[in-house]
Amino acid sequence: MRVRVEIRDVPAALAARRLNLTEAEFQQKLPDLIRRGFPEQDPTTGMFDLDAIDAWRRARHPSLFLTSAPQARDARSVVASRLGGNRWAR
Repeated sequence: MRVRVEIRDVPAALAARRLNLTEAEFQQKLPDLIRRGFPEQDPTTGMFDLDAIDAWRRARHPSLFLTSAPQARDARSVVASRLGGNRWAR
């Protein structure tokens, strides 16, 4: 039986590909990327987390992607705003 394993921790060359950069370009830009919150490589393995890279990329455009968990709203304020000036809201 064969099981497909999704590789999530990758070397710098593959992290660079995720950003459409060569490895040399990636290494050159890495200090600036890290200053901007780019996920650093694992201190033990030296690998980069593809999921963390994707999350960082999405966080750059919060208006396009849901970057935080939705919060429940107070039902009283929702009802009041929807009823507005309706005479039945009294």
